Amino acid sequence: QVQLVEAGGGSVQAGGSLRLSCAASGHTLIYYTMAWFRQGPGKEREFVAASSWSGTSTYYTNSVKGRFTISRDNAKNTVYLQMNKLKPEDTAIYYCAADRSTSFSNNYVQRSGRYDSWGQGTQVTVSS
Repeated sequence: QVQLVEAGGGSVQAGGSLRLSCAASGHTLIYYTMAWFRQGPGKEREFVAASSWSGTSTYYTNSVKGRFTISRDNAKNTVYLQMNKLKPEDTAIYYCAADRSTSFSNNYVQRSGRYDSWGQGTQVTVSS
């Protein structure tokens, strides 16, 4: 099982940017579908973005489209989430997740149950 460690969270004002990273160890991320989820205060964990194993296919939840970008560097075993134009409603703990499967469909990537490795999360706080 791959181990994931997120970094890059912090506090930012609305309209600002943050770049999260997710470093993997224990196994190469090649052929893993990678995703970001988040859990806001008093809310359930929700899907944010996903990347196919090659990075050629991505999918985003509607609320972050045009503002967030998921990318990956398989050579560095790292996945990123660039977050621009942040809003207070983006405040959450952000989790990186990995699935040892190349299956990539818009419905399937949103299912948290498919991911078998999770990071510990990194806090993102956006103030108005």
